[in-house]
Amino acid sequence: MEFNRRAFLGSVVIGAAALGVSPTAASVIGQRSPNLLAKARAALARHRAHITHTDVIAIADFTLASRQPRFHLIDIASGQTTSLLVAHGRGSDPANIGFVERFSNQPGSYATSNGSYVTGDAYIGKHGRSRRLIGLDPENDQALPRAIVIHAAPYVTHEMAKTQGRVGRSQGCFTVTQIDLEMVLERLGPGRLLFADK
Repeated sequence: MEFNRRAFLGSVVIGAAALGVSPTAASVIGQRSPNLLAKARAALARHRAHITHTDVIAIADFTLASRQPRFHLIDIASGQTTSLLVAHGRGSDPANIGFVERFSNQPGSYATSNGSYVTGDAYIGKHGRSRRLIGLDPENDQALPRAIVIHAAPYVTHEMAKTQGRVGRSQGCFTVTQIDLEMVLERLGPGRLLFADK
């Protein structure tokens, strides 16, 4: 999977970041939503003042089922894209079918919010090592008070995705497998874009 680094870096220089990826990458990132990359591109350009690092970005493709690797870490320098399992909120999937049916920004909704996030500090909380997320859009501006973060939990495993056809649901957080957590926290350090939508 290749990332068009020259197009991306050139556009950052002129202040309009572009996520120009190969057709192969586009077919993986946003299989059922061809506009997802365009949305991420627009989000990065719109929030460039808040995104202090553009070496790595993340796209959560919620068109896909939770059993599929749909949390994409794009390394701009190397052109590599790593795709991982990620849970969505139980309020986004009340019937527990493994698909996001709706987004919500409301406290107590236990739903995933769509939109642009900037990554914040790492900390140790009730789920262990985690990273704060700050919502940059009206659709997710309650992320910080709702404690929507990146963390790991035992309800997100490859075995569960295989045997049950879905992983468990969070309370709106971007929950990854325990084996992926440290890599995600390291590569998606503070000041980076996480864009989520479907």
